[in-house]
Amino acid sequence: MMRKKILLVDDSRTSLFMEQMILKKGPYDLITASDGQEGVAKAEHERPDLILMDMIMPRMTGLEAVRALRSRESTRDIPVIMVTTRGEGENVEAGFESGCTDYVTKPIDAVALLAKVRDYLGA
Repeated sequence: MMRKKILLVDDSRTSLFMEQMILKKGPYDLITASDGQEGVAKAEHERPDLILMDMIMPRMTGLEAVRALRSRESTRDIPVIMVTTRGEGENVEAGFESGCTDYVTKPIDAVALLAKVRDYLGA
């Protein structure tokens, strides 16, 4: 089976570590970025199959990063799952308005996250 590439974007090393622990046993190559600006640059260069994006980050928020990804031909069709502590209705709505494909709240439920990842990647 071909390995799928997942870009993890979060300014929290702890969150990135948790996501890596959840996903590392799957058929995935994991790439990380520590803010939205770096995430957009890595998405353009690496062309991941899926992006997990934090909402609140320095330099460029997750919302801004998703808008930037959606405005570029090379990255507009990559599914983006927003992963954030901000689970309030207005934040979920803002996430979907920015162009994210799905939404997961922290603390991350490993089983639910893996199910969503498999849904989007078919693996």
